[in-house]
Amino acid sequence: MNKNTLIIGFMLFAFFFGSGNLIFPPKLGFESGQFFIPAMLGFILTGVGLPLAVLMIGSKYDGGYQHALAKIHPWFSVALLSAIYLTIAPFFVIPRTGAVAYEMAVLPFLQAPNWTSLFIFTVIYYAISLWLSINPSKLVDRIGAILTPILFVTVLALIIIAFIKLGANPASIALPNYDGKAFFIGFLEGYNTMDMIASVAFSVLVMNAISQKLGKRADLFVETTKSGLIAISALALIYLSLGWIGNHLPISSDEMTQVADKGQNIGTFILNKSAVLGFGSSGGVVLGLIASLACLTTTVGLTVSASEYFHKIFPKIGAVKLSYKSYAITFTLIGFILANQGLSAVIDKSIPVLLVLYPITMTAMILLGLHLIKPLPAIAKQVSLALVTMVSVLSVVGVSVPLKEYSMEWLPFAIVGLIIGLIFDKIKK
Repeated sequence: MNKNTLIIGFMLFAFFFGSGNLIFPPKLGFESGQFFIPAMLGFILTGVGLPLAVLMIGSKYDGGYQHALAKIHPWFSVALLSAIYLTIAPFFVIPRTGAVAYEMAVLPFLQAPNWTSLFIFTVIYYAISLWLSINPSKLVDRIGAILTPILFVTVLALIIIAFIKLGANPASIALPNYDGKAFFIGFLEGYNTMDMIASVAFSVLVMNAISQKLGKRADLFVETTKSGLIAISALALIYLSLGWIGNHLPISSDEMTQVADKGQNIGTFILNKSAVLGFGSSGGVVLGLIASLACLTTTVGLTVSASEYFHKIFPKIGAVKLSYKSYAITFTLIGFILANQGLSAVIDKSIPVLLVLYPITMTAMILLGLHLIKPLPAIAKQVSLALVTMVSVLSVVGVSVPLKEYSMEWLPFAIVGLIIGLIFDKIKK
């Protein structure tokens, strides 16, 4: 395999492996108990399988998703991609990465959380992120060749030692709601990583990196698939390992009370405890390094991809010209402000948006994939997406719809909409 393909794959892994990828697997492992396997299968499907499929589909269209979605409707392309970039970049994921890095790198060393320490940490964190983002041409070398190997080695060291220490421990006891629903809970938790949505944004960076490193004549689909397989294989391995740690790490009722009192995320607590168990008093430092690197690389990738997109679509507003750097600075500042609300607040506010955005994005990806096999009329794709958008909004506001408890309420409407659109197209012809 070409060395540059490997570096691009590592860069992509670093982009994906951010805040949610650290905290959601151990939380899921702890809560799923004896239903660990189906829960993790659901998580890996949405957290690993779908992002790879999205990368592969995007590479088959000239101009990537911007042009592919424009075939459905030009305004739909702008609306969906703008919503995706704003969601995964300044409003949810970028602030979440800073908040997670703080909870893992700083909070364990404090007697009690305080806004001053969070403010100082995020000032430093987002200043470094902005410095790395300002010059995107150096992104592959800085992330893929330098930061990712450090990140991967430190994560692997934590996992190996935790396996040795916890190997004889029994699995945790599942929460009652996991009985019979573990796969679908894991499936929904995979939503929360936002990786499928992020892969729409990262696909452009990957294709640009391939052209930069391998030349304009490189087969984008083949090279994207290779890079994607490198990234998702590493992700799947780490997800399973972190989930297993959460599944086998003993947590007392007193510790659960402590987590609740501090307002700490259970996933971050599990990682902190496993790091101390594996590395002793220096465990917090090791975990802080892992968290900071993982979150930082994701923040940089999202800042660059969102800034490049908006600079391309909206190079000026009115008479005011907006440079790439102005977008990067703006998105970084928004992320910094929101991160200072704390991790729990950022996660809670993101869930309703994701429950609307994910079904629409998944439907669009499925339709674009089907279009590669057999061209679909635009009306069929439009009706399908219109119905999915409607049912997703209704579901979030509390209307009871079929399959809602499994988070699959959008799928029948996507199918029905596609059929109606195909029939309407035949009648029209």
